[in-house]
Amino acid sequence: MFLGVSMTAEKRKVTEIINLVQNEGRRELLELEGKQVLAAWGIPVNRTELAKNLEEAVRIAREVHYPLVIKIASPNILHKSEAKGVKVGIASELELRQAFNEVVNNARAYNPNANILGVTIQEYLPPAREVVVGGLQDPSFGATVMFGLGGVWVEVLKDVSFRLAPLSAEDAREMIQEIKGYPVLAGTRGAPPADVDALVDIIQKVGQLMHEFPEIAELDINPVFAFQSGKGAVAADARIVLGEKK
Repeated sequence: MFLGVSMTAEKRKVTEIINLVQNEGRRELLELEGKQVLAAWGIPVNRTELAKNLEEAVRIAREVHYPLVIKIASPNILHKSEAKGVKVGIASELELRQAFNEVVNNARAYNPNANILGVTIQEYLPPAREVVVGGLQDPSFGATVMFGLGGVWVEVLKDVSFRLAPLSAEDAREMIQEIKGYPVLAGTRGAPPADVDALVDIIQKVGQLMHEFPEIAELDINPVFAFQSGKGAVAADARIVLGEKK
């Protein structure tokens, strides 16, 4: 059973997004589409809206409120940072106008043939402890979930834990507690603990999503911002790759 949310409504929404991507001949979802999948599944995400042009960007920014993050939106540019297509901490309309043109020009220089849909205007999240939650379809074991701290912990130290999906709350909590970096989340040197309960919820939901949708080959939420205990956790980026359509 899925954590108290109507399966019918959310499965329909996720299925619609996946079908749209497959019908366009794509296997990798745009970040905005990935976040729409997560949001439909009850995983908190920072507000993210697509602006097709500068005028739309200015209007959306007034609704989302400064400071903001903007990222290039293109199915042909999946590594946005490599293309210099990301700007963080935009504090005014003037900065937004300059940043919009800059990321679009950078993207065109990076890939002149890219289909640039515009930019995503995203809610800026305050500093927090960053973690990674991922999933994949293992050919031998099926849906599998991964958890680790962000940054050097996962990239260099490979400090991660794994479980088969679906997971119980106890399974998810054990995943969090068994990584070497767990003291960072538990609170060290007087820092308040992170909201582990919120992370448990996200891990469970990722497991259920991978279990219910085997067509999702890979899922990577990096980073998840884990705020202090009682303040929740929010997915700030999302990458979803579909398997070959059968």
